[in-house]
Amino acid sequence: MNVTETSTEGLKREYTITIPASEVEEQITQRLGELGRSVRIPGFRPGKVPLALLRKRFGQAVRGEILQSKVQDTSAEAMREHNLRPAMPPKLEIVSAAEGADVEYKMSVEVLPDMPEPDFSTLDLEKLVVEVPEEEVEQSIARLAEAHRKTEPVERPAQEGDIIVADVVGRIGEEELPGSRAEGRHIQLGEAGLLPGFSEQLIGAAAGEVRAVRIMLPADYGDPERAGKEAVFEVTVKEVRERQPAVIDDTLAEAMALENLGELRRDMRESMQREYNAVARQRLKRALLDKLAERYDFPVPPGMVDIEYDAIWAEYEGEKEARKQLAARLAERGAAQLPAEGPIDAASLVAPEETALEGGAERAPAAAEAARPEPSAEERAKERIPAAHEVPHPGAADEPIDAAAIVAPEETALEGASDSEPPAPSEAENEATLRADFRRIAERRVRLGLLLAEVGRNNNITVSQEELNQALVQEARRHRGYERQVVDFYRTHPDAMNRLRAPIFEDKVVDFIVELAKPGERRISPQDLLAGEEPPEETGAAPT
Repeated sequence: MNVTETSTEGLKREYTITIPASEVEEQITQRLGELGRSVRIPGFRPGKVPLALLRKRFGQAVRGEILQSKVQDTSAEAMREHNLRPAMPPKLEIVSAAEGADVEYKMSVEVLPDMPEPDFSTLDLEKLVVEVPEEEVEQSIARLAEAHRKTEPVERPAQEGDIIVADVVGRIGEEELPGSRAEGRHIQLGEAGLLPGFSEQLIGAAAGEVRAVRIMLPADYGDPERAGKEAVFEVTVKEVRERQPAVIDDTLAEAMALENLGELRRDMRESMQREYNAVARQRLKRALLDKLAERYDFPVPPGMVDIEYDAIWAEYEGEKEARKQLAARLAERGAAQLPAEGPIDAASLVAPEETALEGGAERAPAAAEAARPEPSAEERAKERIPAAHEVPHPGAADEPIDAAAIVAPEETALEGASDSEPPAPSEAENEATLRADFRRIAERRVRLGLLLAEVGRNNNITVSQEELNQALVQEARRHRGYERQVVDFYRTHPDAMNRLRAPIFEDKVVDFIVELAKPGERRISPQDLLAGEEPPEETGAAPT
């Protein structure tokens, strides 16, 4: 094998590699001999088939197999000889491979950059500390009790807030309204979500009574052909139930599979504390990544940036198309439309922001619910896992690290804002700006991913099989009824398992860096934590 370096530009290397024809021919002959010992050809005993006949019948297939094997082996050997750390699999292009002649091919490979030796002890970080206010615990328990209020049947006409158990069917003229028929439906009078005027016409109804509720279907009714028409709902009242007062006692705790009210309070407080701690940790993580991005700047492989950029752009195009389709459906119903076009914040599309608190709605802190608006379409797009870029390295074990997937840094708002109102940019200008922003974000994400991957390797940070199994179980639980299929999919798709491993690896590296940085602590209120605000430190809240 002869290797000649033909180009060195940035992180890109190009080589011309020549394999002597004699090496190729020797392996072809050896492979044909192996084949002759097992193949059966009429007129010849196994192992006695002439080499010329074997070459005639299987020569081309064997030659292709040997060429593929030699190119793979020699390219890997060339990278070892030149101490290359490939960022991605090399691109190989056969120049000549005529029978009887030397094989020549080109190899183009992007290598990993020389990484800086970071000093994390000098990072100026701050860890936010939140204590769960006692009143929030009580408010959450009160909401839990409200959700578990019991009802009792009453022998009186229905009042606001009561629950009517009834059979219902709706009609427009003589035609039954599709989806309106229901038996034993529970209707809470005054409940949000009922058609306007429906609840009011049932006030005073008693068990055994049949009422005709006349409703003008709204303009945004789901069926455009029936929107704006009058519908008559025949409501046969079977029972009137009165909601009992909310009770906060041991019975409520038992309904939550806990022993008593004290244990419920402890469980609620611990759950809320975990939620706040998770938000505080995410704030610390974003601050850490921003500091690393500011401090460490080094070239990154263009191919990795291209892959990440393509994934971001595909996400943006998919989101834009989804908004168009949603706007079209809303237009058909005559409802208010979402903008199908218009600028979309690049940072919001690609900077995952893990601020959603865990746990059921009944256990969410009041401040969390108040500070958590309904997620927009752009925010839902944040959930994407970046495209995989395996980062091999000398002496790698059986865990190639997905550098782009291990980090999803929080990006700052797009730059270039002005106090004055600029002229509206054209569609082409908007797209050009977006593409530039997305490429900048892709480059940052790849750079941080490479940096964290290097820190993990240098400090022997790994993901254990037990940690991976726990993550797989949690992922399977997210798909009720399909747990076995999810487990089988991950176990048979190494790329998917690598994506599952990546966030665990990321968290372990971040924890390692934070420990070295020794951040100071500052107390902050739950409201300020969830709102992302950091007011001046109060007296007595000194960093530790």
